[in-house]
Amino acid sequence: MTYQPTVILLTGGAGFLGRHVEEEIRKRWGASISIIVPKRPGDDLRDRATCERLLQGVDTVIHLAARVGGIGYNQEHPAELFYDNAMMGIQLMDAAYRHGVKKFLIAGTVCAYPKFTPVPFREDDLWNGYPEETNAPYGLAKRMLLVQAQAYRKQYGWNAIYLLPVNLYGPEDEFDPASSHVIPALIRKMVEAREAHEPFVELWGTGKASRDFCFVRDAAEALVLALERYDGADPVNVGNGSEIPIRELAQIIKRLVGYEGEFRWNPEKPDGQPRRSLDVSRAERFFGFRASTPFEEGLRETISWFEQARTQGLI
Repeated sequence: MTYQPTVILLTGGAGFLGRHVEEEIRKRWGASISIIVPKRPGDDLRDRATCERLLQGVDTVIHLAARVGGIGYNQEHPAELFYDNAMMGIQLMDAAYRHGVKKFLIAGTVCAYPKFTPVPFREDDLWNGYPEETNAPYGLAKRMLLVQAQAYRKQYGWNAIYLLPVNLYGPEDEFDPASSHVIPALIRKMVEAREAHEPFVELWGTGKASRDFCFVRDAAEALVLALERYDGADPVNVGNGSEIPIRELAQIIKRLVGYEGEFRWNPEKPDGQPRRSLDVSRAERFFGFRASTPFEEGLRETISWFEQARTQGLI
């Protein structure tokens, strides 16, 4: 039997993934679903009273709100990344249970996995080590929400589910150099270098690290399918189930952008986790999700969106 929400609190709904999740909800259930997206300056989920206010009349929560950033941002803000992400989830989850919310979906992070997890990452390996140091505070804060969800399920019989999305990309991503992840960061660097006719761009690390990337609309589909069809205690990976070295990724983006200069890799900057690729069989088995967007097609759409947004002065 599938789950049918009525009033959804969509935290992070104004963000990159959240906007696509709202679109997917509308596509699946239409205008009959009421969606509450916290947007006011005072909507601070670290504050218990705010959580209590936002949950009035809500039967379903999709918790996407997070403080996030790339490797540099993680190095500069470890305390905020731990405190803010832990407190937002802990406060909201407890308040949701006590307000009688029927179902609570948490978006965790691939950063929660141990640094040297065997590839492909399987959900059962989540507790077999410490995360990669540059993003451990963020990853561990999000991992604690799985502990809370399973504890509330065990003691209260409450339906909280936990997904582990891999690195996402797509239109409307964060392209700010101070906080962007690898794909938007590479796109921006190469577009700007192309326009300035720069002979080279400097890229962080060695380029040897690998990543599994999931197009944002595919990830949004996965979350809504899980909300509708999955009621289990086990965490579930959401990704493509493939990996690409950052050096190869940079070459693809270079070709698609039309940049003709060279790369200069800076090995003094961190690579982050050595490898990331997910075993995605559980998502297909539990709620029928498999990513469908070809990688280069997704990259082309992302680049096109970025170039258009720059032309319009939005970035």
